Amino acid sequence: MTALRKLGSSDLEVFPLALGGNVFGWTADETASFAVLDAYTAAGGNFLDTADSYSAWVDGNSGGESETIIGKWLASRGKRDDVVIATKVSQHPDYQGLTAANIKAAADASLRRLGTDRIDLYYTHFDKPEVPVEEIVGALDELVTAGKVRQIAASNISPERLSASLAFSDREGLARYVALQPHYNLVSRDTYEGALRDLAEREGLAAVPYYALASGFLTGKYRPGTTVDSARAAGAGKHLDTERGRRVLTALDEVAAAHEVPVATVALAWLAAQPTVAAPLASARTTDQLPDLLALADLELTDGELDALTEASA
Repeated sequence: MTALRKLGSSDLEVFPLALGGNVFGWTADETASFAVLDAYTAAGGNFLDTADSYSAWVDGNSGGESETIIGKWLASRGKRDDVVIATKVSQHPDYQGLTAANIKAAADASLRRLGTDRIDLYYTHFDKPEVPVEEIVGALDELVTAGKVRQIAASNISPERLSASLAFSDREGLARYVALQPHYNLVSRDTYEGALRDLAEREGLAAVPYYALASGFLTGKYRPGTTVDSARAAGAGKHLDTERGRRVLTALDEVAAAHEVPVATVALAWLAAQPTVAAPLASARTTDQLPDLLALADLELTDGELDALTEASA
């Protein structure tokens, strides 16, 4: 049984791979989503990540489709107490922003779609600098006090706003962010490393990086002369045009060969070994894509291998 990781200073314990729900209701229909959720939890996974806006960008969708699918799965499988559910607020078409009234209304809507009485980890999806941190944290604290939210977190926030939020929580004795969801991977390190990670480390916050596989580039399936059938192919393929992208692929290939594991597993293992990181976030639209992700839990890279990947990605 894979050991669970403590999420920062919270009482939440999570599997070392968070399963992204962004594909549910987008590239994975309800049946495919249920199959992925079944396989992930059967392997010991317990950390489900979604957002109220997933997947409003799809023609015919209105937002909340991912939460609705997860809610139906929870109801049909009876697994609510076995999983940690993370969702986010600020981007749903009907619940835009981070005013106190919107945060509370959006949380109630998420709870209805998820079919649960509590959200385990509630993120501000994108910070809204026009809203004072005091209003945001105050609203989140009310949700925690009401028992609707267990722990709070932030995604896509500046070090300055994060620091101000934590200081306000400490000063007023209110709920405090325990985790961050930054954009972070082997070909995008400056999106987290530096002031934001330093702050997280000082304050005891856990990181759950998104784009952990760089939209699929770090799976190794994007190679010169290849065509990949994916909704994210354009974003992932651009890394082939950079010297760093090619260096990283070469280093990943060498480490993967040494361990006889897939390239994606190595990329996730590097990320999981970085300071503050509790669990990389990755999604699978089919069960065939899951084993490479889940294998992260059993792969421990040597210091030399970690250093080689870090150097290649510099």
